[in-house]
This record gives sequence, structure tokens and C-alpha cells, in this order.
Amino acid sequence: MISRVKSGTTPILMARFQKKTKSTVVSKVSVVFTVGDNAVYPGYGVGRVVAIESKEICGAKQTFYCIQILDSGMKIMVPTNNTHSVGLRPIITRDEAGQVLDILKETNVRIDNQTWNRRYREYMEKIQTGSVYEIAQVLRDLFVLKVDKELSFGERRMLDRARSLLLKELSLATGQDEVKQAEEVAAIFGF
Repeated sequence: MISRVKSGTTPILMARFQKKTKSTVVSKVSVVFTVGDNAVYPGYGVGRVVAIESKEICGAKQTFYCIQILDSGMKIMVPTNNTHSVGLRPIITRDEAGQVLDILKETNVRIDNQTWNRRYREYMEKIQTGSVYEIAQVLRDLFVLKVDKELSFGERRMLDRARSLLLKELSLATGQDEVKQAEEVAAIFGF
């Protein structure tokens, strides 16, 4: 669960335990981050750990990672002992980036003929897991679907969101700028 807190003039999101869906795969091992590390927060994308702060909440002292999301500038505070349950993870490695590109290159995929709103919910659940592989599948499936028929407004926004989440992480993992990474992904889909 995420709650909004005002800190000066900047809204801050504080992450607490989230309800896990059946498609959520969360590692049980907590990852330790240091200031300056990049981390992926599910549904929001890549952020940078800008500080590690201690705060007293309900009489108990708690330590938080202060993460600034790179795309939006939003600040999120995640308890250091709660990283595994909210899905906070480090960015993927160069090898994992290659696996993501392989997922995007798969051409033999079958898209369910569900209504757009069911498909939208299914894809949104995958994006919210924070798994780069799930996001890659959503992006691939939406591009394949786009070839067959026109996407709904919600699906077009989801395609843009999945593309944005994926490109930011791929560019950091491979050391390439986002434009070059975007060109590579566009070449996969023939655009």
C-alpha cells in the first residue's frame, strides 16, 4: 500500500506492505542499496536512491530508502526492511537485458481474444509486478495486437507506459542512451 505524505512542497510516497496478486513474484531476499544506486520500484520504474533516512513512526524508529523516480521526479520512501514485500529490486544486468530483447523478438505468440478491458487488467497486473520480463511480454503482445487491430485508448497508454519502463531500465543495464535503445526496440517490431 502506498500513502501520500507532504514534505515541504514535494509529495512523497511511503511504501508499506502491498497485497500480492497471484501473478506477483517477489523475492524473499532483501536487497541492500546505498545512496546513488539505481533501483526499480514496481509500476513506477527506475529510481535513484538519493538518501537513507531514519524517522520515528508511531514511536518506533524506522529506516527508509528515499528514492527519486527518474522519469517523473516523484520521491518514494521505502522501509529498508520492507524492500522484498514491495518488490524493490536492482536494475537488470547486461545478460538479463539480452534475455529481455529475446522476449521482444519472439514472433510465435498467441494473443487471447478477450475483451479489451480483461486484457487491460491482465496486462496491468503484469506491469505492477515490476518484473522486466513481464513488462517485455506486455510490450511485445501489445505491438503484435497493434498490427492486427487498432488498440483502445487505454491499451495505447499502456503500450507507451510499458515502453517507457522497459527502455529506461534497458538503457541503464546496457549503458546505451535511451534513444539508441528505443531505436533497437523499434527495429525489433519493424517500426
